[in-house]
Amino acid sequence: MQANAFVGKKEKPTESELANALGTAKKLWSDAVKALAEVAPDQEWHSYSIKAGWALKLKMKERVIVYLSPRKGSFLASFALGDKAVKAALQSPLSEEELKLIKEAKKYAEGTAVRIEVHEARDVAVVKTIATIKAAN
Repeated sequence: MQANAFVGKKEKPTESELANALGTAKKLWSDAVKALAEVAPDQEWHSYSIKAGWALKLKMKERVIVYLSPRKGSFLASFALGDKAVKAALQSPLSEEELKLIKEAKKYAEGTAVRIEVHEARDVAVVKTIATIKAAN
């Protein structure tokens, strides 16, 4: 898995820096942010440390639904799914590959860590499906 595009950066990325890092994936990023606005309308750039880089937190009020982390030419969508959301996701129309990803995801105190690498439009749809499930559960 690629490193965050903004490791070592002290300030949140500008739109220009984001576009340069994402390259052709900038349209996918924009499509994802727009699609996710229905379930997570609040946005906030966040960095846990200079070594981790920056991620866009998409939230529903104070609840974080998904983190979008820019990579070079792609981005990563990260979820912490609670037990109810995992159960709902496993009963959803996601593909066998996506369900396997959820089943095999590592479980932490904050929830099951599901990470989706976004390289194409189909991946954006998967991210939206999981975000919708999380928001409802």
